[in-house]
Amino acid sequence: MKTSLLIFIVLSLCSFNAVGKKLYKFQDKQGILHFTDKPPETEQKQLEVRQLKPATKQLLWLLQSGEERHPQFYIRNDYAGPVEVEIDFSERNNVQATPDLPKRFVIESGKSDSLFQINAIDEHEPWRLALKYSYIIGSPLAHYSANASYWPPVAPNTAFQISQAFGGSFSHTDEQNKYAVDIVMPVGTPVYAARSGIVLEAEDDFYKGGTNKAYSSEANNIRILHDDGSMAIYAHLELEKAQVYPGLAVVAGQLIGYSGNTGFSSGPHLHFAVQINKGMELVSVPFTFINQQGQAEQPSVNAWLKGIAPSQMGNAVE
Repeated sequence: MKTSLLIFIVLSLCSFNAVGKKLYKFQDKQGILHFTDKPPETEQKQLEVRQLKPATKQLLWLLQSGEERHPQFYIRNDYAGPVEVEIDFSERNNVQATPDLPKRFVIESGKSDSLFQINAIDEHEPWRLALKYSYIIGSPLAHYSANASYWPPVAPNTAFQISQAFGGSFSHTDEQNKYAVDIVMPVGTPVYAARSGIVLEAEDDFYKGGTNKAYSSEANNIRILHDDGSMAIYAHLELEKAQVYPGLAVVAGQLIGYSGNTGFSSGPHLHFAVQINKGMELVSVPFTFINQQGQAEQPSVNAWLKGIAPSQMGNAVE
């Protein structure tokens, strides 16, 4: 008797990228009205431009290969760095996995090798399964120990006040933001890399902001991976002003974008935090900034964060 195999795969997004577009409305010389997502090739007198809400772009897939009766599964990771993926059955009938599920895998950028294979327990009986998977960006760091101080992410000879520091009661209450700082600055202020690394994400298509928590996932941000596996997040950035892209190597002190007021925000500022993947959980960790005397200093609320020149770097890690 021929048996049948049905496979369903469900993704739980723990990180995502968004792609934004504009809608252009204009009349040509013949008076014909045009709506398009591409700018007109020639200058138009009556041109209206509308920013459209960004659509989520998937960057990680669980894919099937091999024989239909003995399928194998692998991950395609389009992020510029590693992710940790957890895979399990959401439904199973007369099937087994080798190795057994649930299981976590660390996947580098690109296509992985085969991760597991599915087989029927009884080849003469029908079998059915559904798979689910979730992921966190970054390699898991169960025993992370900070060994670096950070450049202030602002220009030398400038100073901006910290409105919310570690444990801030307004929005620094969850694990991802517990050890974050908010630095008040006007929209369009240059933002610099606080430490060298590789750009993992560069979101700059969001254009709304406010104190409604519905905006929580709509902050433009840049995420940079450091050589110890930690990641710096620069958030609430200005629309379409990212100066970097995923996969780019940056150095401390390099211009990466401009501050804004996008996402869950009570006013123009830069949100900065250092995060790690603590085993399928993204958490923030304490850090210090280098001050103008070249000393490591923990950020504190109402303090003025002053930009430093390379000669003042002290023991900061580039």
